[in-house]
Amino acid sequence: MYGLIFENFSGYIKVKYGEEAWDNVRRLANIDTPTFSIHHVYPEVLLGKIAKKTFTTLGCNADEFFEGMGYYFVELCSKYGYGDVLALLGRELRDFLNGLDNLHEYLKFSYPRLRAPSYFVDNETPEGLMLHYRSKRRGFTNYTVGQLKAVSETYYKTEIQIEVKDSQIKFDTVFVSFQLTFDNKSKVVMNSNLVREEARLPAVSSSVLFEIFPFIIVFGEDMVVQSIGRSLTQILPKLVGAKMNDYFDVVRPLIEFKFDNILSRSNNIFELMTNEPIDKLLKSGGALGGEEEGEGNEENLMEEEVDNFLHLKGQMNFMADWNVVMFLCSPALKDLQGLSFSGLFICDLSMHDFSRDLLLAGSQQSNDLKGALESEMEKTKLMEESMAKLDEEMKRSDQLLAQMMPKSVSEKVKNGASTVETCEIFESVTIVFNDIPVFGDICAKCDGMSIVLMLNVMFGIFDNLSDRNQIYKVETVKDCFVGVCGAPERNNNHAERIMDMAMDMRDCVQFVPDPRPGVDSHIKIRLGSSSGQVVGGIVGNKCPRYCLFGDAMNTSSRMMSFSEEQCIHVSGATKELLPPAYSVKERGKMMIKGKGEMVTYWVESKANRVPPTKDEVYPQEATKPSQPAE
Repeated sequence: MYGLIFENFSGYIKVKYGEEAWDNVRRLANIDTPTFSIHHVYPEVLLGKIAKKTFTTLGCNADEFFEGMGYYFVELCSKYGYGDVLALLGRELRDFLNGLDNLHEYLKFSYPRLRAPSYFVDNETPEGLMLHYRSKRRGFTNYTVGQLKAVSETYYKTEIQIEVKDSQIKFDTVFVSFQLTFDNKSKVVMNSNLVREEARLPAVSSSVLFEIFPFIIVFGEDMVVQSIGRSLTQILPKLVGAKMNDYFDVVRPLIEFKFDNILSRSNNIFELMTNEPIDKLLKSGGALGGEEEGEGNEENLMEEEVDNFLHLKGQMNFMADWNVVMFLCSPALKDLQGLSFSGLFICDLSMHDFSRDLLLAGSQQSNDLKGALESEMEKTKLMEESMAKLDEEMKRSDQLLAQMMPKSVSEKVKNGASTVETCEIFESVTIVFNDIPVFGDICAKCDGMSIVLMLNVMFGIFDNLSDRNQIYKVETVKDCFVGVCGAPERNNNHAERIMDMAMDMRDCVQFVPDPRPGVDSHIKIRLGSSSGQVVGGIVGNKCPRYCLFGDAMNTSSRMMSFSEEQCIHVSGATKELLPPAYSVKERGKMMIKGKGEMVTYWVESKANRVPPTKDEVYPQEATKPSQPAE
């Protein structure tokens, strides 16, 4: 499926729901690039995958969405330069609809691998007509309705009503019949003098006709070929007397190859393809069922498929006087190599049309076009790589932002919220502080690298414990770690999570060696915690940080300052929030600086608690910093 359809899909989402909606959809569908190359062929299943994520994310109705998408397609065509083709396809709406099947034939020059639907018109009245739709793809009925409405209103200023009269699937093809109601009274007046003048012209002899159309095929109601043009005689001399549907199959329109079906499609361009490869027919002198060659070619099944068949494209004209159909056609050839492969020469092509000119001009410009296409593909590839790098940088920026502030707050900042607008009151949270009581002595006796290594290991463990206990790390200053639960994500068991975190911190510092010379033990920390109301928000512009303010922060800091090594010191507010599973011992009344006399508590343990192991929490990235170059 060409990227034009995907651009149509994404463009409609952007117009109707906004750029952010499309970004969300493509990320859910794992689409790395925000845009599609309109001439690139993408997997068929990709559209269904994107559509499913779209309807789930946006909560829209599939039928309404595809009809709106089809309506938007006409606007998109104008953007890419196809609007003039749509506007000039017919003088009136009926002309457009009768020639609609031919439109895709013109587009095959730009989209050679196009799998286009097929259309034909019948039951035409002054009040409307019946439009029949055939397609190998499913799910595009409402999309077609939207396109038809847009063309009618945009280019013909005509109100149209569309009703699906019949819809069914036969084998692998979708058959839909649309009843189109609109003002279908013809405004073209036939010149009667011209008609009388044509009637007096002499009849054209069959020899002249077959000379003018060297690829003409005349066949009767029984599908038996009666005559063929001189050029076809050179390569398929045994075609005369054989049945058309034995030699050829219909590529377009999507119909069964029968005489009655051909008569009902007189307004369509027909494309026929030989049932057997043309090189095989040439070797057999144009006879069907020649000798099979290369029976051991099964190992080449994975190679790129090559079209070795002769394609004839043209118009089917019914001659009522003779009760025959004349297929006025020309070979559909890509280049001179295809001409030679088909056993034809330049002189075999018609002189009255542009077959020769197009083939020769196309061969002369093929190298330039190939170079331009390769250049375009290279540019597209570079753009996709640039977009992938941009997405990667955006991910890194988001990760960096997530380390500085909570995700919910960072989304507000990315959406343009000011620092004041990020502030929020949290009625009840629990906070934990810790420090190393002998940190001053460590700094005095150890070199800087040893201190940095120790802090990297300790804070790395605390980061892993934060993830384990769902704690938000507010900050780390020197040897002090500050964590909170209940902000920025609210929850009711914040005191329990903080106590679990504090006990894990107390137990896991045994994995951090004391770097002081002559000291053969691990470092020891003291912890303090309190609960209460805080205000959270962004502080700073150049280096913004998410900070908490309030009495609970001050009290937690004081609890830590008056704590002891390897002990968890908590206020009465936190003690009241803990369930019986926690073993809490009253410390008694203490004079707390800045708070006065308080009754505080020690949290000692928790029933059935299993401390984390070193393998579970030890940071893999905690390595010794490299020495500076001398």
